[in-house]
Amino acid sequence: MQNWISKLKEFESTNIPVALITVTKCLGSTPCKIGARMLVAFDKKIYGTIGGGKLEFNVINEALIAIKKNKIIEYSFTLGPETAQCCGGKVELIIEPMNQFPELYLFGAGHIGVELCNILNDTPFKITLLDVRKNWRDTLNLNDTISFSDIDFDLYKQHINWGANCYVVIMTHDHKLDFEITALALASETKYIGLIGSKTKKVRFNNLLKKELNIEDGISKVHCPVGLAIGGNTPNEIAISVAAELLQVYYKK
Repeated sequence: MQNWISKLKEFESTNIPVALITVTKCLGSTPCKIGARMLVAFDKKIYGTIGGGKLEFNVINEALIAIKKNKIIEYSFTLGPETAQCCGGKVELIIEPMNQFPELYLFGAGHIGVELCNILNDTPFKITLLDVRKNWRDTLNLNDTISFSDIDFDLYKQHINWGANCYVVIMTHDHKLDFEITALALASETKYIGLIGSKTKKVRFNNLLKKELNIEDGISKVHCPVGLAIGGNTPNEIAISVAAELLQVYYKK
């Protein structure tokens, strides 16, 4: 694939996740050569080729796994009778997910939410700040890199990009809304859920999740109180502790 760089930039500009496949080794007779590249989108559409046939069919499925897990995969394929290939060679390749930026949704544009936006600027996170209070955006001074939304809670399920790259921090002005978002996040595929609150709030939410929504694990999968226990109680200090925890989870430290 000769134009893979420009095609990759095209996908990057529209935030479409794809996988880049690069052939790294060819042994024996194979339908491709070292350095052959192919792009695979999540709808299974391909750009370029690494030789077609059973090899390409299997690699497409591996590419979808790499995109979903946001994980680089090293893959080898033997072109023999067991795979209905008669070449007899072996191909090794690497599958790299691209455009998989971690998406952070901050629910609540209060002091801590705004401080988090400032602190996490120039980090890998793609940040969306949400607040259901209408015209609240007019009171904020946000960096141009931050997306803001005032859509209602009822639209969160279809508008949030839930999945392995989804990070959620819940800190709204309303405890009832905090609970509803927490329950929604637990019911969705979410990499990280953080909830601001006291030990009393944690116990109350845990009981509600178990008794009213029959969520057996309760609040155990939620980081509550959110943030690393580094001390301090000003909005800026709390935001620093939350940012540190988010980066710790992202970098798997």
